[in-house]
Amino acid sequence: MKKTIYPVVMLTLLFASNALAQLNLPRESQRQEVAQTVGDTRIALVYHRPNTKAREVWGKLVPFGEVWRTGANENTTFETSQNLKINGQILPAGKYGFHTIPNKDEWTIIFSKVNDQWGSFAYKPENDQLRVTAKPQTVEMQETMSLGFENVKATTADVVVRWEKMRVPFTVDVGDVNERTLTEIRKQMTNLKADNLKAPVDAANYIYGQKMTTNYVEAIGWLDAALKMKETGNALGLKAYLLAETGKKTEALATIQRAITVAKAANPKANTSALEKRMADWKSGKWQSNTTPSM
Repeated sequence: MKKTIYPVVMLTLLFASNALAQLNLPRESQRQEVAQTVGDTRIALVYHRPNTKAREVWGKLVPFGEVWRTGANENTTFETSQNLKINGQILPAGKYGFHTIPNKDEWTIIFSKVNDQWGSFAYKPENDQLRVTAKPQTVEMQETMSLGFENVKATTADVVVRWEKMRVPFTVDVGDVNERTLTEIRKQMTNLKADNLKAPVDAANYIYGQKMTTNYVEAIGWLDAALKMKETGNALGLKAYLLAETGKKTEALATIQRAITVAKAANPKANTSALEKRMADWKSGKWQSNTTPSM
């Protein structure tokens, strides 16, 4: 009887141990995911947020001159969907372990090819993908450590480490978004379908809005392909604007008149006041440029 009870007891203990190991228990340092799109690039940070709890952080809790996980628990991760530059140096697309070496006057920011470690205890310099430096700044007290994005612009943003009375920014630069976007647009335009006529209008509008003047004629071609399938006031109006930009004023006037006619005949009827004002300006010799047509 004892021989049969013993394995049952051991099996029960084993299951109980596994169940405990899989418990999703709250952590003292809370997990946070922070993501930001910069241009066409998604950048994401995952980390755990320690609190000061009346402790002296810099040089004490977080020693100067030593590799830090830049948070708590597992190592922080930094993931980018496209190649980008960190403080001017190239970081290929991918997911990285994010470590830092804090010092009073300068921090080292480390992107490691190993992204699944506990803390920085097993960190090895030979796994570095990139190292850059950043200057710490003195700021007002912040109890909970944070990673975030500031000064977000069309192709750049600052990633900021902040805790206690220290703020450490570094810059990400995603490069020539327009060139990558143009490549993607061209792929889509080669497979244009009648049920997606909004795509060429959106594409041409992007070219116009970004003032990509060398591609205006190409954008007119996309609109012409859509207009062969169906005339819309939006497509005609945008074509008129692009024609005007390329110096084809007579054709631009005829096209904007057609845009107004088609828009008024639409169901529901579109507001053509902006187009009519622009047409009147053109007829009076005012050929101001680069204002997107509005229906």
